[in-house]
Amino acid sequence: MSSSTDGVKIGLEIHCQLTSLNTKMFCNCSADYRGKPPNTLLCNVCAGLPGSLPVLNKRALEAAIKIGLAINCKISNKSNFFRKNYFYPDSPKNYQITQYDKAGGIAIANEGYVETNLGGVRITRIQMEEDPGKLQYEGSITTSSNTLIDYNRAGISLVEIVTEPDLVSPKHAREFLNTIQSIVEAIGECDSKLDGSMRADANVSITDGRRVEVKNISSFKEVERALNFEITRQKTIQAASKMETRHWDDVRRVTVTLRVKEDEEGYRYFPDPDLPPMNISDDYIEQLKNSLPELPEKRFIRFTNDIKLPREIARILIKNKVIADYFEESLKYENNPKLISSWIATDIMGYLNRNNINFIDLSIDAKSLATLAKSVSDSQINEYTAK
Repeated sequence: MSSSTDGVKIGLEIHCQLTSLNTKMFCNCSADYRGKPPNTLLCNVCAGLPGSLPVLNKRALEAAIKIGLAINCKISNKSNFFRKNYFYPDSPKNYQITQYDKAGGIAIANEGYVETNLGGVRITRIQMEEDPGKLQYEGSITTSSNTLIDYNRAGISLVEIVTEPDLVSPKHAREFLNTIQSIVEAIGECDSKLDGSMRADANVSITDGRRVEVKNISSFKEVERALNFEITRQKTIQAASKMETRHWDDVRRVTVTLRVKEDEEGYRYFPDPDLPPMNISDDYIEQLKNSLPELPEKRFIRFTNDIKLPREIARILIKNKVIADYFEESLKYENNPKLISSWIATDIMGYLNRNNINFIDLSIDAKSLATLAKSVSDSQINEYTAK
C-alpha cells in the first residue's frame, strides 16, 4: 500500500535573521526593532531615498559565511548583490537587495548538505538579503479592510537557506527546520526564540502536479500543518492544479490563493549598481571556519560515544544549545550523566512543555540539579523523592 506522501516533493526557503548584529545590513539603524514604536528606526538608506548609498555590514558577511560552513556549503570567493524589483507595501523602495544565482549572480554559499533523523537534505544555496517591512492586518489577510505597515524591520540582515526538493513529508520538513534551528543557534548568529527571527516558505508538489509556494507560515508546527493541508488539497484537485503562491491561514488552517506564481523575469533582477562585488579570500574563510564552536552533530557523537548517552536522550539535549550547555555544566558538579540527562530529557522537559515555559526560564540551576543527583547517588534520598 502506498503512503499518503508518495510522490510528494517539498523544498524550503528558510529566512534566518542575523540577530547577533547590532545594526541593519546596509546602514547604521539599530537592528533592535522589536517592541519599538512603528516607523522610528528608518533612515534614507533603508527607505531607499534618492542619493542614499548602502554600505554592507561586515558582520553580516561574517555571519552568512559561518552559517554556510556550518551546513557544509562551499563558500564563494566572489559574490555580489542584485536588486529584486517588485511593488508591494512592505518594500519602501520597491526593490529588495538580495543575491541571485543566474545572469552572473553568485550567492555567498552553495552546495551544502544537512543530515536529519529522517534523511539528508541538499542545500542549493545560501543568499544574503535584507528583510522587508512588516504588514499587520485587522483580523486575517483575507478579511482585513485595513493594512498597517511598520518599516522598522526593513533592512534587517537575513540569510535565506534554499533547499533542493529532498523533503519527502511534512514531518521531514519540520525535522529539518529543527535541525537548522539548532545549528544557527549553536554558532550564535540567530536567536530563534525572538518573534519572526526564523520563517519558512514551503514549495510543494505531487506527482505530475505544478509547484505551489506556501507563505506566511509562523512556526515549524504550522509548516507541518500547512504542508499536510496543501498535499491533501493538491491531490483532491490535481487535474486543475496551477503554479501559484498561497497564504497559510493559521486560524482556519487552510491555504488560500495569494497570487499567481511569478516567473523570475517578472522581478527584473539586475546587479545592484551601488554595491561592489565582494572578494572573499581563502584565508578569511579558514579563519571563520576555525572560529566555529562545536556543532550539534559533533556534540551528539561526543555525547553518545564518549559519555555513553542513549541516542534518543542525546538527540533531545543537542537540539538546543542552552539545554546541552546546562547538562554539561551539571556534570562539572556531579559526574552522573545517565541520571542527569534522563531528568533533563524527560522530567524537566516534560514539565516545561506542559506549562509552556522556556528552558532558559528554568528555576533550578545546573549546580542545584547536580547536588540533587549527588544526593540520589549517595543514597541520601531516592529518585522518587528527588523528582
